[in-house]
Parts: sequence; C-alpha cells; structure tokens
Amino acid sequence: MGKILFWALLIIGALLIARILAHQNTRTTAQPRRARQQPPPAVGDNPESMVRCAHCGIHLPRSDAVLLEGRTWCSSEHARLGQRQP
Repeated sequence: MGKILFWALLIIGALLIARILAHQNTRTTAQPRRARQQPPPAVGDNPESMVRCAHCGIHLPRSDAVLLEGRTWCSSEHARLGQRQP
C-alpha cells in the first residue's frame, strides 16, 4: 500500500511541475505579442463633449451630431423635421 501511495504522489508532483513549466513557457512566448498591440486609450485622456438632439432629446458625441443652423441633431432626418414643440 505504501508503494502505491508513493508512486501516486510522485506522478501527481511531476504533472504539477509540468503544468507550471508549460504555463510559464506560454506566458513568455505571449508577452512579445502584447507589446506590439497599442494600449487602449485611457478614460480621462481626451473626453469628447456630448450634445443633445433638438428633436428627440437623445445625447450623442459631438462628432456624430449633425450641426445645422446653430442646432444639433442626431440625424439628417431629425434636422429635416425640425425642433419638436413640447
């Protein structure tokens, strides 16, 4: 019984060491790939201002808005319809 327990522990230990080495090998080979990728922009780097559509009231980034006659619109369709009366 003692020999079986010894061999079982020896095999489990060898498998554990092999798994740790494989994980380290994967980590070192994957590191150069991550270095080539551009990091995502930080949240506070260059925030874009938000504007409100004069027709439907939805808020959208200024770069996506349609600017016409001093008002902002979410689409050309809403710019054509004009400002909604309350």
